[in-house]
Amino acid sequence: MAAAAEDLNSIPNQQSFLQTSFGRNILLGVGAAVVLAIMVAVWMWSQQPEYRVLFSNYTDRDGGAITASLDQMAIKYKFSEGGTAILVPANQVHDVRLKLAAQGLPKGGNVGFELMENQKLGVSQFLEQVNYQRSLEGELARSIQSLAAVSAARVHLALPKPSVFVRDQQKPTASVLLNLQTGRTIDAGQVSAIIHLVASSVPELPPSNVTVVDQAGNLLSDTSKPAGAKNLDPNQLKYVAQLQQSIVKQVESLIIPLVGQGNVRAEATADVDFAQVDTAAEMYKPNSPPAASAIRSQQSSEAGAPGSTASGVPGALSNQPPGVATAPIAGGAPAAAGGAGAAGASRKDSTTNYEVDKTVRYEQKPMGGVKRLSVGVVVNYRRLVDAKTGKVSIKALSAAEVAQINDLVKEAMGYSKERGDTLNVTNAPFDGVDKPVDAPVALAWWRDPEIQEIARQYGKYLLAAIVLMILYFRILRPMLRPVLRKFDQITELPPAPVKPSTAEVEEEAERIEHQAEVTQQVSGYRENLTMAKKLASEDPRVVANVVKAWVGTNE
Repeated sequence: MAAAAEDLNSIPNQQSFLQTSFGRNILLGVGAAVVLAIMVAVWMWSQQPEYRVLFSNYTDRDGGAITASLDQMAIKYKFSEGGTAILVPANQVHDVRLKLAAQGLPKGGNVGFELMENQKLGVSQFLEQVNYQRSLEGELARSIQSLAAVSAARVHLALPKPSVFVRDQQKPTASVLLNLQTGRTIDAGQVSAIIHLVASSVPELPPSNVTVVDQAGNLLSDTSKPAGAKNLDPNQLKYVAQLQQSIVKQVESLIIPLVGQGNVRAEATADVDFAQVDTAAEMYKPNSPPAASAIRSQQSSEAGAPGSTASGVPGALSNQPPGVATAPIAGGAPAAAGGAGAAGASRKDSTTNYEVDKTVRYEQKPMGGVKRLSVGVVVNYRRLVDAKTGKVSIKALSAAEVAQINDLVKEAMGYSKERGDTLNVTNAPFDGVDKPVDAPVALAWWRDPEIQEIARQYGKYLLAAIVLMILYFRILRPMLRPVLRKFDQITELPPAPVKPSTAEVEEEAERIEHQAEVTQQVSGYRENLTMAKKLASEDPRVVANVVKAWVGTNE
């Protein structure tokens, strides 16, 4: 009961304290402080910068190093939801990235050759070899991660010990694990580039000993397929698609000026030969006439009868050549056998070999040649609008116009009859061609993304200014008005004395004289009153007789 009585007694004390000037001043100061705090908070909100992503998908080690470096550079940062990205002010993103790159951040979780810079004194040769292998694996992983389609990579090297015996020597091997970007793929050419990159970085590592696997466990460096097998090459498919698009673009660029935008459709199909052919031909032609042919070799031989051979004592006479052979006279008697003047039997053979005409030709056809082209073109009917009624009508193109379009398409596609190219140009109405075409609706200015961004920025500043003005003029200023008024009264200076004029001096003198007379009368009245009071206190009978006399005379 005593405690309750004390609480009840304290309530009027508190109310009386708030009703005092000191309590009101304290309450006013607290309210002004709260309003100022709100105004400062609004101002800081309006000046808060926009944050953007600095790095994302980083390792814990890199995240700690990056945040430590940002704290050292006194740069504000914050984390995104889930902590998967570090955000910094938008106007500092590129500058901070360059500064962190100068410090080697982020490292990507791989240790490179900087591991060799921290070698301790007395380290063993085995540990040096292990550190070198780790450094080489980290550098290769960083190089592979620089590819656009690769998010992360790990490289494992198996380096055998060198041996002086040839039969004991082993080739090193390598394994590469790729973590590709979301929605990205890697083609055979890029896999081959990674394989040769790793093989060229490790001594005596053949490309066949490099294995590449993706994050899904797919073997990308599969060499089990036989050489020369027919496979779909993405580069070849891309080349065919680009060739067809190029032909379509050329055809439409010629026809659109004649029929208008949206009134022509073209498609092309290209049969491309990607086989690389090497031809070696050796052809023989019929022999030319002997006069125009070249002699390759010539051989002649001559034989005589036994009687015409040299005989007798060896010497100059017996070695003389035989005489000139003479044909026998027709109808004449034959010479006697063994006669001195008769000619013996002889034979003469002659062989001449001529060159045979031969042509040897080696021809190499490059891959990617066009075997056949097929192009189809559809042209819309001509659209006519009546200027008076606004009615829309369609009209087919004339035969001359279709023939002109056909010739233009042939020139644009590179038509070749010997190659077997085909072309089909058709004039047909498109769906909805007879309907009035509405003009494209222009985008409203307030829907422009750039205008929206500018409005958002200036709207934030305008909202902050309005809130600050409301807080100041509606709350803070009325609260501080009494304090400011008292302060003005305290600091108000007395007015400067003004020299009075002659009339004012005379008037003031008369006023002072009149006031003196009134004061004298008042002082006489006061003196008489004082004497009456003194007489009444000393002799009340006299005062009573005087009063009776006043009452009796009715005065």
